[in-house]
Amino acid sequence: MQGESKYWLDHSENVTRLYRGLWGLGLFLLIFDLLLHKHETPEFAAWFGFYAWFGFVACVALVLLAKEVLRRLVKRPEDYYER
Repeated sequence: MQGESKYWLDHSENVTRLYRGLWGLGLFLLIFDLLLHKHETPEFAAWFGFYAWFGFVACVALVLLAKEVLRRLVKRPEDYYER
């Protein structure tokens, strides 16, 4: 189609760069976690990579809860709009 604009994420090499950049940033922050002296009240929060794992587990739990529990709350019968 003529006149259709191309966006920067339409090119696969830009998507690859973004993907690798996010992995690099995550690894950098995880390595930087080794250099920090933490003053956490609960001792387990001072473990290496605790907040990374906590964030990952919380995100997966939210997605699974939304998929199973929220679906039951907002789901409508199949003939809902025909009534």
